[in-house]
Amino acid sequence: MLGPELLATLRAMGHGDEIALVDGNYPAQEDARRLIRADGLRLIPLLDAILQVLPVDRFVPQALFRASVMGDPARADPVHDEMQAICAKRAPGFELVALDGDALYARIKRAHTIVATGELRLYANIIIRKGVIYPDKS
Repeated sequence: MLGPELLATLRAMGHGDEIALVDGNYPAQEDARRLIRADGLRLIPLLDAILQVLPVDRFVPQALFRASVMGDPARADPVHDEMQAICAKRAPGFELVALDGDALYARIKRAHTIVATGELRLYANIIIRKGVIYPDKS
């Protein structure tokens, strides 16, 4: 699932850089500084795979962001519940913060990389802020 281009990108990202995983409706080609196409992949399994190798930034109060539904940050669709479950499993202690459309799109445009998935569900967009990779203590 994590192909060579995506793995190289995850490694090239620095502390504080953000990567956005977006659904099939997001205008990724237009907005991306760097674009990785993952058209055949669903967002949730890809998120799970990425969070197994990418540390989340613990130096900021918020490092995981998702789309709000119809401008209502309190509303969550099933895809957001699935995102939350993966984040709780792979990056415990982090809140998945809902952003409204304008704030979300602006943040995605600033991301280091956008990964355009084949996810068909609406509002299935998430941003991950990369943390620090510590040296091996051995």
